[in-house]
Amino acid sequence: MTGLSRTYYVSAKTGSDQNDGQTPERAFASLFAVNHMSLQPGDRVLLERGSVFYGQYLQVTDSGSADAPIVIGAYGDEEEAAPCIEACGQGIWYQDYGQPLDAPTHVYHGYVSSAVLLYDAQYILVEDLELTNSGQEIIGERYSQADKMNRTGVAVVAKDKGVRRGITLRRLWIHDVHGNVYDKHMNNGGIYMTALRPEREEVTGAARYSDITVEGCFVYRVSRWGIAVGYTYAHEQFRGAQLSEDTFLKYGHENVRISDNYVKEAGGDGITVMYALRPLVEHNLSDSAACEINDRIYSDPGDRMGKVAAGIWPWKCKDACFRYNEAADTRLNQDGMAYDADSGDGTVYEYNYSRQNEGGCVMFCQQEAIHNTFRKNVSYDDLGGTISPAENPDALLEDNVFYVREGVPFVRKHMDGGRFEQINNRVIQCW
Repeated sequence: MTGLSRTYYVSAKTGSDQNDGQTPERAFASLFAVNHMSLQPGDRVLLERGSVFYGQYLQVTDSGSADAPIVIGAYGDEEEAAPCIEACGQGIWYQDYGQPLDAPTHVYHGYVSSAVLLYDAQYILVEDLELTNSGQEIIGERYSQADKMNRTGVAVVAKDKGVRRGITLRRLWIHDVHGNVYDKHMNNGGIYMTALRPEREEVTGAARYSDITVEGCFVYRVSRWGIAVGYTYAHEQFRGAQLSEDTFLKYGHENVRISDNYVKEAGGDGITVMYALRPLVEHNLSDSAACEINDRIYSDPGDRMGKVAAGIWPWKCKDACFRYNEAADTRLNQDGMAYDADSGDGTVYEYNYSRQNEGGCVMFCQQEAIHNTFRKNVSYDDLGGTISPAENPDALLEDNVFYVREGVPFVRKHMDGGRFEQINNRVIQCW
């Protein structure tokens, strides 16, 4: 905090928007009062525990500083429940990547509803909140309709201010976010961070992130992604297999850490980091991902691509490290495995555990996934086929233990064709 910083209190139980919000006794009543304020470095916005902010949302466009971040958190009796923002399809903003994405079937613009939106902000800490964004109150909206509103618990956007730094999301309980089942790369799911094309990139530089932390969050029953950091408009800069560090320093993300999160029953993918240099993903649990990627729910995709989702994985990263994670019960789809080294350079999976994932343990996904290592992991009763080389050129499996059910092939059918080297692995047949 600075000498000029202030703390604002918001209570749905005792507050009034006629107050100035600067003491618990003079708390605001609603988040609308906060949305109209200009926050300064070191300011805190604290929501009272036990409060429910129904049909409300937070939208922050201001920034803190490295030594004085803006904090959004909780106050009051710690025996009471965390303050809850029930967005209910409100908090609508328009997302536009500014150009088509890497597949013509990916939706790249449209309206999004977010319980918390951080738009071109930086040095922000959001912690100790409960967030929901149900679609049940929207008349005429069906769960699986193709044009359903995209919804997020937390949406983070970089666009017109270059590198956005110092975003921390901590101890958030995000659940029942009823977004669009099909839209992979809109801000759609529990936590989603994106970079959109700037209006004047020649002046601001590329929109991207540095110093991102997502830790200790529980994400439950969300459409479509559990946690995703951070798809970018600059995807064309990352074509090919060999990825240059300089490309990431100009267009990608740096210092991304995703740790100690629990994602349960994500409609699609559990946890994914994208376009990042040396991201660290550790001590996370993905449980029952891909719940919507089936013919019963994924029933009206239109011209969108097929049903693909996995547990914990990178996309177009360099030297990504995944360690001490667990992925269990990922549902069968075209992917459906616990882990997937996808189109990146130098991904390492080490000391992870997987159990009964219907699409297997790990995939090394096609020709642009190079220099990937899978070592010192344990796979227990993964189904469908333990590994998927999937036309990969050079995967290394070393010092792993695979407990394989009788009748389950070690290499998944129709996912072979690649090359991989094995060193000192143990395959134990059981059941």
